[in-house]
Amino acid sequence: MNTHRMNPKHQSILDAARGLFWKHGFRRVSVEEICREAGVSKMTFYRHFGNKIELAKEVYHREAVEGVEQFRQIMSDETTTTRQKMEAMLRMKMEGTNEISKEFLNDFYQSPELGLSAYVEEISTQIWNEIVADFRTAQEKGWLRDDFKPEAFLLMSYKLLELITDDRMQQMYDSPQDLVMELSRLFTYGIVPYEK
Repeated sequence: MNTHRMNPKHQSILDAARGLFWKHGFRRVSVEEICREAGVSKMTFYRHFGNKIELAKEVYHREAVEGVEQFRQIMSDETTTTRQKMEAMLRMKMEGTNEISKEFLNDFYQSPELGLSAYVEEISTQIWNEIVADFRTAQEKGWLRDDFKPEAFLLMSYKLLELITDDRMQQMYDSPQDLVMELSRLFTYGIVPYEK
């Protein structure tokens, strides 16, 4: 494990980069801007990260891990109904996509030359494979339809990325967040149990 990760300056750089990347994408943000926002020198930046790509990957990884932890807390809460769980997940998604920009979506999901889209796909696959097991547990408890296939859900989620980055879809919504939330609502409520 990277020994810098618990360092407050390391965390400050991650936080600053996350905010800037979400608002402006990867390409439009410079190391200088990240350092200014984090209140650190470039020398400190390069002590913690080899380059901006390494930083972007760690920012994305941190977000993904925190998202999985929140998802598992929501799913393991025995006191809430399925609908309440779905609503909590949507609130979590809303918070995670707050201030997300079209540039972020394009840079992280559609620009193979940066290497970020491949990384996002790799991390997403790892996380979704873990979540499949959580979905199976939820099915056993009756929280999700027993006839829905978590693996198919995973494949469909990848296809949603194509919709999220499609210019025609983006033009239909006021912001990328509105589009992500609409697709999330459609996707999420489609797995709630129903009367047979």
